[in-house]
Amino acid sequence: MKASAIRPATVNSQLSTLNSIAVGRTNDKPLKEAIEQMLHVYKLRRKFDETGLIVAWPEMMGSAVANRTKDIFIRDRKLFIRLESAVIKNDLMMMRSNIIEKMNEMAGSNVIDEIVFL
Repeated sequence: MKASAIRPATVNSQLSTLNSIAVGRTNDKPLKEAIEQMLHVYKLRRKFDETGLIVAWPEMMGSAVANRTKDIFIRDRKLFIRLESAVIKNDLMMMRSNIIEKMNEMAGSNVIDEIVFL
């Protein structure tokens, strides 16, 4: 289409419409707030927090523990951990309440109530 074929009135009305859409929205919100609302509406918040904690396990516990962790998952607010070292398992059992506190603090809510060592 040639530039001369575009009517100025049409372009102005389209620009005006786009401008009113961009400026006139009353439900605009920051991306963080929109994601928080989506997690709440679709009831994904708990699963999102659980996944974040599992991903953060190596950072929280260090490479020595992370390298000896065979399996880790959360079910019914219980953190299940399978370790290949009995010594580390015993150490973590002694620190159980500290680990729960640290993980819940990282999640920003009470996600873990109990730790089960497998």
